Amino acid sequence: MSVPIAYFAVILIWSTTPLAIVWSSETIHPTLAVLLRMLIAVVPGWLILKAFRIELPWHKKALKLYSFSAIGIFGGMLFAYLAAGYISSGLMSLMFGLAPILSGVLSKRILAESAFSPARKIALAVAICGLAMVCFDKISLKDDAYIGIVAVLIAVSFFSFSGVLVKSVDVAINPMATTVGSLLFSIPLFTLVWFIFDGNIPYELWSNKSILSVVYLGVIGSLVGFIAYFYVLQRLKASTVALITMITPVIAISLGLVLNNETVNTNLIVGGLAIIAGLAIYQWGDLVIKYNHNKYAQ
Repeated sequence: MSVPIAYFAVILIWSTTPLAIVWSSETIHPTLAVLLRMLIAVVPGWLILKAFRIELPWHKKALKLYSFSAIGIFGGMLFAYLAAGYISSGLMSLMFGLAPILSGVLSKRILAESAFSPARKIALAVAICGLAMVCFDKISLKDDAYIGIVAVLIAVSFFSFSGVLVKSVDVAINPMATTVGSLLFSIPLFTLVWFIFDGNIPYELWSNKSILSVVYLGVIGSLVGFIAYFYVLQRLKASTVALITMITPVIAISLGLVLNNETVNTNLIVGGLAIIAGLAIYQWGDLVIKYNHNKYAQ
């Protein structure tokens, strides 16, 4: 697989995932939709491990890594699916774009990383202002939109928290093995939540669109997307990979508008641009300041 193809695949998969989540939850209960997605993902993942003889370690550090990864899979996915019934797929993608900034805040607290630079503090403020603008607009237009907004914020928090915890585990494990191990840890949790809050399988009510969306998310969204992401992560600069979080919300909002008749108003556009600008400042603000300082110092 070439790097450009893998890079494009990650962008395409991450852009279509929010809309697929919304579609899969239209006729399938969200807790069951996400459980089926994980079950569909773990089967081919396990077969790939066997086919390529990739070891799935079970030592102490590996179990710690799987459990930390499962926090993001379980918490992030569950609350994202619960939010699908209240907000648009475009807004969901936009809010998930905040993950890099939130991860930076958590890394400072948990991993004792260096304090935020002035540029990153500005980035955080700009992103928060954009988020506030979008959220205020959605809440004012739809009474229960706040439920979806809160749910996505919780999902992003779980996802970011999990990523920071994973960084704290000093162990080298094949990405595919990490995926399968994490799925095996998270599936019992998804099963328990589904059993408590629904416990039914009314397959006769499921639409073809929901079924195909679940299959797409299981095979493409969870499995292929993860492989492609780690592939480009190993071969490209982190700053280049970070561009994905700024591209996908734009595509996701466009897809929601065209394929799902989702509304796009001025507040969403302006707020979304502010969030993307905050991400850009967060990723490259310090480099621009350093470049300009060196330029004028010469």
